[in-house]
Amino acid sequence: MNNALLIILIAFWRALVSLPRFLQLPLSSIIGFLIYITALKRNKFSKVNIDFCFPNKSKLERNKIFKSNIILSGRVIFDTGIAWFWSKKRINKSIRYEINGLEDLLREQNSNKGVILFFKHSLHLELDARILGMHAEIYGVERKHNSEYFQSIQRKGRLKSMKGIVDRKNTIRFIKWLKDGKTVLYAPDQDYGMKKSNNIDFFNRPAATVSAPYKIIKKTQCKTYFLNSYVKEDKLFLDIEKLDLNNIDEINFSRNLNKYIEDRIRLNPNEYLWQHRRFKSTHREIYE
Repeated sequence: MNNALLIILIAFWRALVSLPRFLQLPLSSIIGFLIYITALKRNKFSKVNIDFCFPNKSKLERNKIFKSNIILSGRVIFDTGIAWFWSKKRINKSIRYEINGLEDLLREQNSNKGVILFFKHSLHLELDARILGMHAEIYGVERKHNSEYFQSIQRKGRLKSMKGIVDRKNTIRFIKWLKDGKTVLYAPDQDYGMKKSNNIDFFNRPAATVSAPYKIIKKTQCKTYFLNSYVKEDKLFLDIEKLDLNNIDEINFSRNLNKYIEDRIRLNPNEYLWQHRRFKSTHREIYE
């Protein structure tokens, strides 16, 4: 996509996001429904992942999760825009939210202890990070966008909530932040290939699971927490949970972390980002 078209689309996006929240919600449902009835590749990935991860649910139940998930994805346009473009004052005025466990995280920060704050890829993850960043100093790890122009928009938006962002491949900076007592957001629930991963079950299916978190924790002796987010009655909840996993070895740690994330996804499966190919290294055939 050329920059001229991208500039126009982002200008239109900003205009949509400037609408009052009470107009955004019904509009997001309309957009989500249009996405649902469109034959998009990402829709196929979502359906395949949901069917693959919930074989014990009936077809009707899986279809219900899928439809709800795709319609909710229409809200991503607004939630991400709010996270990147809105002021703190407007967010506090228009978005209902509650943060639980914040005092524990702040206590670690006040003690100058590094924290890896794991999280899952929810549909509203950008808004999750922005709101948390309004109450605590956090740093982030990202995958750079292919478009340099969009990457500049993304970075500027994310730096509204974070004190710093590093490419996911830059483990040196990641480790330094933790040793300096910083809190770093990290989502380990995507397939980054088998080269630096272990084959660990996720929803009882073998999945490429990054091994870096265990190594980083051992090297830095940082604390581990999990940020679980979900929406209930149009109110966003951020639960900061202390992680007490089996750190004896890399495999057990990864297995326990995958299970922990899986359990949180099961609570609100329609809010998870099923659109990525989580099993592309171990079960590529399901996406063909």
